[in-house]
This record gives sequence, C-alpha cells and structure tokens, in this order.
Amino acid sequence: MPAPEKAPAACLIGWPAAHSRSPIIHHHWLHRFGIEGAYNIEAVPPEGFAEFVQNLSRHGYVGANVTIPHKERALLLTEPDARARAVGAANTLWYEGETLHSTNTDIEGFINNLDACAPGWDSIDEAVVLGAGGSSRAVVFGLLERGLKRVHLVNRTAGRARALADQFGERVAPHGWDALGDVLPFAGLLVNTTSLGMKGQPALEVDTGLLPMQATVADLVYVPLDTPLLVAARERGLRTADGLGMLLHQAVRGFELWFGRRPEVTSELRRLVEADLLAAR
Repeated sequence: MPAPEKAPAACLIGWPAAHSRSPIIHHHWLHRFGIEGAYNIEAVPPEGFAEFVQNLSRHGYVGANVTIPHKERALLLTEPDARARAVGAANTLWYEGETLHSTNTDIEGFINNLDACAPGWDSIDEAVVLGAGGSSRAVVFGLLERGLKRVHLVNRTAGRARALADQFGERVAPHGWDALGDVLPFAGLLVNTTSLGMKGQPALEVDTGLLPMQATVADLVYVPLDTPLLVAARERGLRTADGLGMLLHQAVRGFELWFGRRPEVTSELRRLVEADLLAAR
C-alpha cells in the first residue's frame, strides 16, 4: 500500500522570526479552504540560510516567505522574477518543478492595500516616500508601475536617496530630510517606509497639515496599528492605509503559489490579526 501523500507545508525564514503574524494569516486561510497543510516559522541565522534555502524541499517545504535579514540574499539563491530583480530583494519562494523561484509580493501588498483603503488614489501625479531601504524600493517600484509622474524620495541620508533614485530613473527625485516641507504640498500620497513611529522607535515628525486635502497617507508600520502619522492624517480628514493591511495583502500570492487557491483579505482575518497584536502589547 503506498504511503499517504504528505500535506504541503510552507514556512517563514527569518532571524529572528518568532514575532511574525504570518502563521495566523496562512492558517486562517488553510482552515477556510479545508486544506490539509501547514505554515511554520523557521528561525535561521545568516550562516545557515544558504543551506536551508538550497535544500528547502528536503526540509519539507513547497515554498517559503523570507524576512529580515535574508531578503537580498534570497535573490541570489533562487530564480528571481522581474519584480524581485527590480526591487533587489525577494520575500516569496516557490518551486516550479525542481527550480526554486522567487518574487517580491511587498509591491502588490502595498498597492492592493491602497486600492482597498483609498479607491482612486492613483489619480494623483506626485507622491512622497519617506525612507530609502528595502521596503522603499518596493513602494517606489509599485508607484512607478502604476503610472505616477513623480516620486519624491526623502531620506535622512541624502546619498542613499540619490543612490536609490538612480536605480529608477528621472521620475524619482531624491531629497534630504530638510526638503520634506517643500515637497509635501504637492503630494497626493505620503508613504512612510521607515521604522520611525514603530513601538520602541523614535517618533516620526511630519506636518500632515502641509498635505493637500485630497491626499492619502500610508504607513508601513503596524505596531502600533494606529501610528501617530495615521492619527494626525485622520484628524485632518485624509484617507489612510496602514501597515497591517499591506501585511495581509502581500500574503495572498504566496498562499496561492503554495496551496493552489487564491484567498481573500477579509474583515474577519483583519480582526483576528488585530486581536493578536493588541494582546501582545
């Protein structure tokens, strides 16, 4: 009698990784679809990452998410698609045959969350993006792909902003932090990709009063759920998109690649993850 087929499993690879809410998201979808599968956390230090990824199937996985500090290295150990190459980092891995492929779903997570929270936001011409790290690359790529004419990239280290702008071309304008007040009045969208405002981090000091009344404000931070930036924006009557929404939307494609069904981001799932975040405060 043949052995029963093993249920598919995926994992999150990071160092550290225990703080992730991804298992809550994927187990919720597995339950909703009635799929016998699993999603585990794998805390893998940098020195063990290459071995783990190169033998991912032997470790029992059909695919994986990758988080800090492994996203850039994952690009070199897999077959990246155009999005992962453009961003310079991969966060989702899956097999096609015996080949391990990779993509970056932070792009669609960010854009799809904006579409859900602020329909029509993309009627604007200009956006301001704070920060020049890996998340910023995904955000800038998504905004340019959506057709924005100008993205102002503002970073405390102006040289990093210039280096990132050079990768994307003339539609991205780099600025030091002292220029923020000059570009906000023209921005239909403000996006914070820095850790400022996160629990345990310094506050993000931005005058949302300089933004146009029709602007949208997005913050990739989701601890706390209501960052001071988002609170200030709502007090002005501006539309907002939070980091938790992006986290939920970026998980959709990975689940579909690993388990063969495309899930939806529902209010029920959001409440489930919100409750866990609030319980951990």
